Amino acid sequence: MTTWLDIPADHPFGIDTLPYGVFSTGSNPRVGVRVGDLVLDLAAVDPERERVWAAASLNPLLALGRPAWTAARARVVELLTDEAHREVVTPHLVPLARVTMHLPVEVADYVDFYASEHHASNVGQIFRPDNAALPPNWKHLPIGYHGRAGTVVVDGTDVVRPTGQRKGPQDPTPVFGPSVRLDIEAELGYVVGGATQLGSRVSVDEAPDHIFGVVILNDWSARDIQAWEYVPLGPFLGKSFATSISAWVTPLEAFDLARTRLPGQDAVPVLPYLRGDAWGLDIHLEVRLNGHVVATPHNSDMYWSPAQMLAHLTVNGASLRDGDLFGSGTISGPTKGERGSLLELAWGGTEPITLPDGSTRTFLEDGDTVTMTGWAPGPRGARIGLGEVSGTIRPAR
Repeated sequence: MTTWLDIPADHPFGIDTLPYGVFSTGSNPRVGVRVGDLVLDLAAVDPERERVWAAASLNPLLALGRPAWTAARARVVELLTDEAHREVVTPHLVPLARVTMHLPVEVADYVDFYASEHHASNVGQIFRPDNAALPPNWKHLPIGYHGRAGTVVVDGTDVVRPTGQRKGPQDPTPVFGPSVRLDIEAELGYVVGGATQLGSRVSVDEAPDHIFGVVILNDWSARDIQAWEYVPLGPFLGKSFATSISAWVTPLEAFDLARTRLPGQDAVPVLPYLRGDAWGLDIHLEVRLNGHVVATPHNSDMYWSPAQMLAHLTVNGASLRDGDLFGSGTISGPTKGERGSLLELAWGGTEPITLPDGSTRTFLEDGDTVTMTGWAPGPRGARIGLGEVSGTIRPAR
């Protein structure tokens, strides 16, 4: 496809990407689509869907389901590729620098998975060096925990250092105070629509009818709080203080050429409900700490697929709601430079990372800024961009 807009062919937000977001130019947040370094005000150019585009979140669009998502994307493509629409569309293209971006989805429920074998093995070796790296259930089901939807925040939101209870190996009793092992987790988040009824379930093959699109997700983690609390029920306060997502949601259709078979799918036979078209996405992430690249994880290394995660999430009859969000879990690869958390990169604090200014990090310090970006292969050698998610650590209150 070609557009009448003057956009470089290799721009990550070209006509093949077209992510949705919620923006404002002073008031009235509404839905726009990014093309190049411009934002198209959709409510002004697509009267048929004006109610959906004028909303302050993507939730009304998510409620319409897959056929409507496909039709809406086709309309946006038509507006930006047919010369006949240039005169009407051009006045409603706003420079990206002039807009304020908002949380794109009113998050209904948030679930985070643990789908990277490399990450799970590394964490097992760090936390449980005398035991098997993976728990016995790990290759039989996608492990996850239910997070806090109300603390999902958009790119650019500062993160206050969490305070809580912790107990180190040498502490005779628990202590209370700010986390001293504050970490990141480089993930993808999957935005869900097409609500289902309580008691029903979604199969692996039906998952694409409910996965609207993809965001980059940073699951901030207080490792000291987490380590003390997580037995026996899993993460709680060590995770629930903030989860950051990118402002742009890239539709699943944009990743047609990025679909790939994940390497672990044939390793261990799974139960029938986890079988089917268990596709993965060839998405490449870059993690920068204070502007310095510290990791480049690849989502194609994951063990469990998003379709399997969604099938497992609903197999007990749990319903889906428009605006549900589920995370992939930390994306890590086989080499040190592909590890998606500081816990792994600094190996539990024993191998500090050296930054260009000569300072070192094992975990985050106040004032540190973490930025994650991503891309996937697209048509004609182009890249499909996923925007970025950034956050700066502020002192505990």
